[in-house]
Amino acid sequence: MRLVNVKSSALLALPLLSLLSACVSFQVGGDIQKGRMELLYGDPKVALAHFERAAALQPDYRLNYSIFPEGVWTYVGRANLAAGMLPEAQNALERARSRDEDSLAKLYLGVVLTRQGNRDRGIKEMEAGLRGLYEWYDWVQFYHIEGQFWDPGKPLRKYIQTMLTGLNNRESNLNDMVQNITMLGRDIEIEIDRARDHRDWYGMRRFHGDERRP
Repeated sequence: MRLVNVKSSALLALPLLSLLSACVSFQVGGDIQKGRMELLYGDPKVALAHFERAAALQPDYRLNYSIFPEGVWTYVGRANLAAGMLPEAQNALERARSRDEDSLAKLYLGVVLTRQGNRDRGIKEMEAGLRGLYEWYDWVQFYHIEGQFWDPGKPLRKYIQTMLTGLNNRESNLNDMVQNITMLGRDIEIEIDRARDHRDWYGMRRFHGDERRP
């Protein structure tokens, strides 16, 4: 009888654990979205608070509504950078870089390193990030079902190629390059939402029998 009670308790605990996990995921997703909006349009320190809370709850979080590979520690690093806290930004971005192939982590780590005076490694990281982003866009275009929604007309890839050329030119103004890279990151962040909206809109049209492309 005691064994049965133990098993029954374990079975009863499973739905509770699933509910708690769902609540945590919902809270993390909410913090990420609020943080993204603050990072793009508001106060980076408010964004940082949201991102740090999300990282504490789910340190392995990556965008779960988009195919774009960006993790929570990249967001923490970007918010620290925007708030002018370079050592904290470097720590978060180094952590993001070590976890997975997050090209934005490399890109922003290069920005941080450059601003701290480590020009050589900064350029190396920025170049790795730019190349990774370019390759990701090409991969999505040719091999993923959502490819049509990402960088149509290739303006971002053209911009990336221009910046790669600039990095290889030692006479380029590195401060201007850092500013351009920061703007590229912002444009990519905006496209994450734009691509999702186009995907959902296209899916809705197909559901209603209209399969013309958006």
